[in-house]
Amino acid sequence: MIFSIIGFFSGIVSGMGIGGGTILIPSLIFFTALTQQQAQSVNLSTFIPVAAIAVITHIKNKNIEKGVWLRLTLTGIIGAFIGAQLAVRLSSVLLKKTFGIFLFAMAIYQFFYKKKGDKENQ
Repeated sequence: MIFSIIGFFSGIVSGMGIGGGTILIPSLIFFTALTQQQAQSVNLSTFIPVAAIAVITHIKNKNIEKGVWLRLTLTGIIGAFIGAQLAVRLSSVLLKKTFGIFLFAMAIYQFFYKKKGDKENQ
């Protein structure tokens, strides 16, 4: 039951484009017996079908810029390979701390970020 609840909420967050891993990985670590590497691999394996649904929705709404998508995808593949190699070599404790620091930095950035020309955020 816990996996269904975690999956449901991470799917909602993924569909919004925020990144389901921000919910999925910490939830799997806190509420199950999975290691950091296992939680990250589960996140990656669930990412493809969830992302496919989100991409279809965003294509329908004309929210995807093809030039940006292509550059990010190509360089993202290279980065994913390097990141996966690092993840399997790092200890679970160090990987968990690194992921936590990353999430904290992203939260701080989002808290203070103001989009240019967006009057709601100013």
